Amino acid sequence: MKKTLFLFTLLSLYLTMNAQESIHEFSFTTIDGTTKSFSEFKGKKIMIVNTASECGFTGQYEELQQMHEKYGDKLVIIGFPANNYGAQEPGNNEQIQTFCKKNYGVTFLLSEKVSVDGDDIIPLFAWLCAQEGVSEKGRIKWNFEKFILDEDGKLMDRFRSITAPDSKKILKLIGE
Repeated sequence: MKKTLFLFTLLSLYLTMNAQESIHEFSFTTIDGTTKSFSEFKGKKIMIVNTASECGFTGQYEELQQMHEKYGDKLVIIGFPANNYGAQEPGNNEQIQTFCKKNYGVTFLLSEKVSVDGDDIIPLFAWLCAQEGVSEKGRIKWNFEKFILDEDGKLMDRFRSITAPDSKKILKLIGE
């Protein structure tokens, strides 16, 4: 029974990953419980980041907030808190939101806490990780990986944690 369930889950993820043509076909739940469709962001570039509050890269929240303030008219930044790596996001949604606002003044969008890896990976991240033609492929390796999508919802490129949100590579992709 467990093997059948596992195979069904893998098949479902495979079909989801290959059925979606753009991120605009997905939706997510914000940290305060509101459902948002990515189609609301058509015409803007999107940066998706898997985040964590107790990580060596947590300081990137500050750069993400600065980018949100500077480029918010053409770039949507969405943090997806996840506890997949090193148990570095142990808090609940309310605790995460309070931490981000208090320590980094975060006003960009945050999703509810999700899983970005493993058997319980959400379909959005399964799709993102399956996209071809980018410099980094496959599973996410750590917190604060960045996915940059174009105005049509197609993945332009992906960057590992070590790449700062305001790096020259990322600024070039968003048109700066």
